[in-house]
Amino acid sequence: MHVNKLLILGIGNEILTDDSIGIRIINDIKNQLKSIKADFKTACTGGLEILEIICNYKNVIIVDAIKTVDGIPGQVYLLTPEFFKETSNISSFHDVSFLEAFELGKMLEMDVPKNIHIIAIEIIEDLIFSNSLSPVIENKYNEILDEVINIISTLI
Repeated sequence: MHVNKLLILGIGNEILTDDSIGIRIINDIKNQLKSIKADFKTACTGGLEILEIICNYKNVIIVDAIKTVDGIPGQVYLLTPEFFKETSNISSFHDVSFLEAFELGKMLEMDVPKNIHIIAIEIIEDLIFSNSLSPVIENKYNEILDEVINIISTLI
């Protein structure tokens, strides 16, 4: 059992341009939100592996990238499983979807979180190898970071 009942998890790939935003956000906020009793983790996986990471936590906030048809780059969405859109990494093409993994965890009577919130950030590029964000997302990064911190502060 985890000492902290809250997990704040950033998901992404640090070498795929904007796809790294979930990890970057977590690395920046864990120092700014030290007073919050939470575990801050990052991962570059999805599906069943995410289920393993989030089990035994009561509350989970996931920060990930998303690409929608009409999305505005830098837009921040707050999603819950009831109104779920697939984000960039929470599900894997080589694995079951996050929702399937979560439902499987419930059926197997695993200690799955009672509350899951997904903070999804609209990105532009996730297929080009780069350690840098795209210029548009980079220019909006501080604004995105502030909005994510405000959402997390409201949720907890």
